[in-house]
Amino acid sequence: YSFTLEEAIDFALENSYEAINARRDVAKALKRKWETTADGLPQINGTVDYTNQLKQPVTLIPGEVAGGEPGTFVPVVFGTQQQMQLTATLTQLIFDGSYLVGLEAAKSFLQYTDDVEEKTRLDVRKGVINSYGSVLVSQEFVSILEENKTTLEKNYEETKKIFENGLAEEENVEQIQITLLQITNQLDNAKRQAEIALQMFNLTLGLDVQTDTKLTDDLDTLAMKNLDTSITAKPFILENNVNYRLAELVTEQRRLEMKLEKSRALPSLSAFVNYGTAAFDNDFVFFESETRWFQSSILGASLKIPIFSSLKRSARTQQAKIALDQSRTDFTKAQEQIQLQYNSALSDFKQSIANYESARKNLALAERIENKNQIKYTEGLATSFDLRQAQLQLYASQQEVLQAKLGIINNKAELETILNIPDVKPTNN
Repeated sequence: YSFTLEEAIDFALENSYEAINARRDVAKALKRKWETTADGLPQINGTVDYTNQLKQPVTLIPGEVAGGEPGTFVPVVFGTQQQMQLTATLTQLIFDGSYLVGLEAAKSFLQYTDDVEEKTRLDVRKGVINSYGSVLVSQEFVSILEENKTTLEKNYEETKKIFENGLAEEENVEQIQITLLQITNQLDNAKRQAEIALQMFNLTLGLDVQTDTKLTDDLDTLAMKNLDTSITAKPFILENNVNYRLAELVTEQRRLEMKLEKSRALPSLSAFVNYGTAAFDNDFVFFESETRWFQSSILGASLKIPIFSSLKRSARTQQAKIALDQSRTDFTKAQEQIQLQYNSALSDFKQSIANYESARKNLALAERIENKNQIKYTEGLATSFDLRQAQLQLYASQQEVLQAKLGIINNKAELETILNIPDVKPTNN
């Protein structure tokens, strides 16, 4: 695989593990909505009943009925030993307050799931940007360390030859050797970290971590692109923030829960009609064509009226009301937190730009200082210790610039996430 940053984002929005499961959550919510809707639609159930009276009950009737003596009783068996009955029943809910509230709740839950998916896609986008930048920084760091190592190896060989000719102290060689060993160790570690960063990038995209991926954008271009400060002038509309909408929908769910508890005090009306057929015989002849089947049908309605629950329904309604009040308080807190997140993200982005400008200037100064010390050291005007200090200062400045570039990229992504830009809503679920 080969990705620009935008290509990586598009790929992750379709293939990352989080995006895939978010789409599945929406699919489940759609099925849940239909499940709720189906409760108010006609329901048909069929039953098949078969009985075999292994020992039929005996009933005593007066003897005179059967031509016997008065005062005596004759044992009689009524009915057949075996019976089969087939019945189909259609039921229809006519009115139920809780059903109507359930339809509202299902629609609200579907909207909540849609917003959760949007939030997931925003987080996926931000994660891709962060991991993409981390890979570029780690790879750039490896390149810088390799260049520094090459320079140090050259210094080491030159100083070693000078020492062997008796024109320099052994300490000069040792000072450079210490720096070279440190850079070599850092380089080995940086290569391992670059490999891990690339594996994390693959994981973010939903690829196997061992996948061979190439990043085609370079760090400088990406950082310069994100230096655009026009985003700081965009108005922050709280209602557009996905976390605001989610908190609002949670409050709406609590309101519907209270409405549901109130609806339980309303009567419910349902109707049914069934049709059945039954056959009777002492032998199992129910699948034979000569067997007689007797038809039956019933039409009915049921009206359920709640009268008294010992204040149980009232207690449940009060609980729901308290939960709604709590949710409204949480919603107010969420609004303040989102505003604070925006203020913090805006401040961090502006600071990251200032950090980059400062780090860039410091790097230019560190390069000049290191270059001067290289010349002085070659001419014998500076010690190896002075040169090492200048080199370490240069290396630190190089890392600061890399981290400053990454800070610009990450902080810009955080600010865009809070502003919900760009639009990452799925076009089709």
